[in-house]
Amino acid sequence: MRMYDIIEKKRDGKKLSNEEIRFFVDGYTNDNIPDYQVSALMMAVFFQDMTEEERAELTMAMVESGDLVDLSAISGIKVDKHSTGGVGDTTTLILAPLVASAGVPVAKMSGRGLGHTGGTIDKLEAVPGFHVEISIEAFINLVNRNKVAVIGQTGNLTPADKKLYSLRDVTATVNSIPLIASSIMSKKIASGADAIVLDVKTGAGAFMKELDDARELAQAMVSIGNRVGRNTMAVISDMSQPLGKAVGNALEIKEAIETLQGHGPEDLTELCIELGSQMVVLANKADNLDEARKQLTDNLNSGKAIEQFKVFLEAQGGDAHVADNPDLLPQSSYTFDLPAKESGTVSEIEAEGIGTAAMMLGAGRKEKDSGIDLSVGIVLNKKIGDPVSKGESLLKIHANTDTIDDVTEKLYASIVISNRTVEKPPLIYENVSK
Repeated sequence: MRMYDIIEKKRDGKKLSNEEIRFFVDGYTNDNIPDYQVSALMMAVFFQDMTEEERAELTMAMVESGDLVDLSAISGIKVDKHSTGGVGDTTTLILAPLVASAGVPVAKMSGRGLGHTGGTIDKLEAVPGFHVEISIEAFINLVNRNKVAVIGQTGNLTPADKKLYSLRDVTATVNSIPLIASSIMSKKIASGADAIVLDVKTGAGAFMKELDDARELAQAMVSIGNRVGRNTMAVISDMSQPLGKAVGNALEIKEAIETLQGHGPEDLTELCIELGSQMVVLANKADNLDEARKQLTDNLNSGKAIEQFKVFLEAQGGDAHVADNPDLLPQSSYTFDLPAKESGTVSEIEAEGIGTAAMMLGAGRKEKDSGIDLSVGIVLNKKIGDPVSKGESLLKIHANTDTIDDVTEKLYASIVISNRTVEKPPLIYENVSK
């Protein structure tokens, strides 16, 4: 078998066999096939696409290129959740304890963030004492005992995906549906989930700016998951503006606490209940989505969800008192309001711009090894469709310096106030299932 023939075959729009896909993935992972040949194949895939069968085989070849996490010792159906990313995306912090409160085991492996704010692990480490450095055995025991635990990604998971992504990043082949879908799904499957719920974002602050592209990606990932034996569902949700109100690590923990207490932002609460309902159904803890929604809503209102959060924090060394007193979280030295320059209706809040401003304050990493400031960030007071008067606060800036002219300039450039009536954008566009 020759790599030249595989490139030529895909260049001409023909379907690759399972053996040909395995040949190039294994060969590239083991440094037996050069970058330039795999680059050529990735470009051929970019233009010629892949069949559903090819996508599933590529995914499993990447899964089997490294370690597989075995969660079989955890009783029940393990359901994982993945978001394609956005600004103010606090859902994992809420979903893990909320879904666990319904009896669903949540064995979550998360990463650190490179971008607007820290990842889920960074955010949780804003809780004094919380740690993620625990063994797989201890992780499994915690999930069996408390239904929830979160640790950092461990082992040599999907090395083929890491190599292929690095290559795609420098060869203009990142934006390929089969390559994106197989990359995401390979990591979820290797992490040991029995079932997967996907939150696919669309809008100005999302990777997939257009709804049609987000729909295509969601359908591709759901197809892969179900083809390889993982019950998979997806929600396509809006990221034209930040989700919720908080952007920043400790600030997002505080917002998660408020949501688990039943009085969080309406959009963040609704999305968590929607995603959580799918997780509950896939775990066979409810017969349908309406029944699951009722369970989760009741658990928010009764205090069961926030109590589960406290158990989760304490089990991993965290100070559970933050759930009753969020002031125990890291606090910035300064806060500043951003006053509106005119009256009208908020017509645009560019999610990416808000995220960039938070990173400028220190909430995110510009480079992989950069430190982050857990206390800083931004809390929105207005969302798209809200009326605003001149001089009224659009948002509050949490900073550890009083020199923030560049940040305020970025924020003003990211918010548009109109003199016309503006409708709030839909939060959830559609659900995708097999």
